[in-house]
Amino acid sequence: MSKRFGIIAILLILLGAICGGIFGKLPGKSAASETITADSISEDYREALTVIEENYGGKIDYEKVSESSIQGMLWALDPHSAFFTSDEFRKLNEDQASRFYGIGVSILQHRDGVYIQAIVPETPAERAGLKYGDRFLEINGKDAKNWTSAEVSRNVRGEHGTPVNIKIERAGQDAPLDFQIIRDAVPFPSIRNYFMLREGVGYVGLTGAFQGTTSEELDSALEALKKQGMKQLVLDLRNNPGGLLQEAVAVVSRFIERGQVVVSVKGRSRYARTEELRTFGSKTEEFPLVILINGGSASASEIVAGALQDYGRALVVGTESFGKGLVQRVFQLPAGTGLTLTMARYYTPFGRSLQRDYSNGSIYDYYTQHLGESNNSSASATPDAQPKPKGSPVTTAGGRVFYGGRGIEPDVKAPSLASTNLRFLIGEAAFFFTRQLVAGKIEGLESYKVERQNSTHALQASDLQINEKVLDAFRAFVARDKESRLTTETVNSQIDYAKTRLRDELATANFSSEAGQQARLEVDPQVLKAVDALPEARKLLETIK
Repeated sequence: MSKRFGIIAILLILLGAICGGIFGKLPGKSAASETITADSISEDYREALTVIEENYGGKIDYEKVSESSIQGMLWALDPHSAFFTSDEFRKLNEDQASRFYGIGVSILQHRDGVYIQAIVPETPAERAGLKYGDRFLEINGKDAKNWTSAEVSRNVRGEHGTPVNIKIERAGQDAPLDFQIIRDAVPFPSIRNYFMLREGVGYVGLTGAFQGTTSEELDSALEALKKQGMKQLVLDLRNNPGGLLQEAVAVVSRFIERGQVVVSVKGRSRYARTEELRTFGSKTEEFPLVILINGGSASASEIVAGALQDYGRALVVGTESFGKGLVQRVFQLPAGTGLTLTMARYYTPFGRSLQRDYSNGSIYDYYTQHLGESNNSSASATPDAQPKPKGSPVTTAGGRVFYGGRGIEPDVKAPSLASTNLRFLIGEAAFFFTRQLVAGKIEGLESYKVERQNSTHALQASDLQINEKVLDAFRAFVARDKESRLTTETVNSQIDYAKTRLRDELATANFSSEAGQQARLEVDPQVLKAVDALPEARKLLETIK
């Protein structure tokens, strides 16, 4: 659970939230706090630092003391005001610019190290000849065998035009391979995938953060899908942690006529004024729309889902969203560090506040409350999983009633595929098996060898179907691989899941990470529920009109 908490919290800190691990009480009000002034706090801080300098028995890391002091001060305000080190602040700016400088690989941490999952087209990694399944051994002379994915990512990124030296282990090669790669711009899009789910039904995965290019990416995806015959759309906002507010408004503007309120931003001080952000543009899409959300959908993604739900323009499917209704502004500090500070709250067009209460409990509890929803827990889909907030109900277009003081409630509750230890082990085994398979090292299946990813290929329903010969080879592989902790019987008990994961890995190795994701999405229970809900979305659209 703590690992999952870290992942969710890190995603949110880069968009105005905190980076996980603190277990103190969240901010609350007390009578005594009203009499404390900034001057008295400053005096106490200086005195405490003097006591430490004169009496501490070890070496003082002043940079660490300063950073933790600022972060503690911000955490005392609310769970979304946060301090950024210089490295974190640079990454924040890179993410919002939709690009960074690196080598261009998708990586995943497996049981014995960090491996390349896919190569980003037209990047230094593709030009250098890196491949699916390559394992990082060294980066710039430093042993990387026991590094985390975050450590590998941090070390391969750097200044534009600078070299990075990488040593990798490749399946089928007796000796490690050395590469010197010149860092270059790598795209970091908001929309990671789009394709036709079935005839007339398009899918757009807006699962990356809302960045400077989000609305342009959406326009391109919609235009491409309409050329393929799209007449209905599933827009996936699951695990989208938020981002730039103006881009959320731009996305809503693609579906709601010009001049309508998307979100109201209300300052928390008595000097701040309410600002209403409205739709703009001259053209709106009119096809039926279903939006997918879960507990990892936060901030800007909740603004989009909330506005389209309020106006009855979309049917929302999935599990309840995170519940982040605080707006942060980014401030740069002199030493290259920075902070995000909560300046206001936002409200949906019909007046719902989407911020969950944070006045009691720990920050850990605040961030892990929805982990079950965003990490494949079916329990979150039950109607009574959480009590209704005490806030007043809000009646939206079409007569639907929702409550403020919580995240977005889906119109149609749909559990995701439950995550189990057995399925995790099958996924790990599928990766290691496919690594050998595409290297041409599985006897009798040498034809599956992949020399180079073909990222221009769009996965078709008939591509890479897992036949019995491949399944038999997989069963034999896990029986030999003691680290897999699997048997033929356990694989057979989850044979449909095993086939999906094998096709996922094969599609990734042959084509792209997007193709692999498509193989999973085609059988994703929440996506299938969204497709089933499209007739209801059409009725809702006709009713509102």
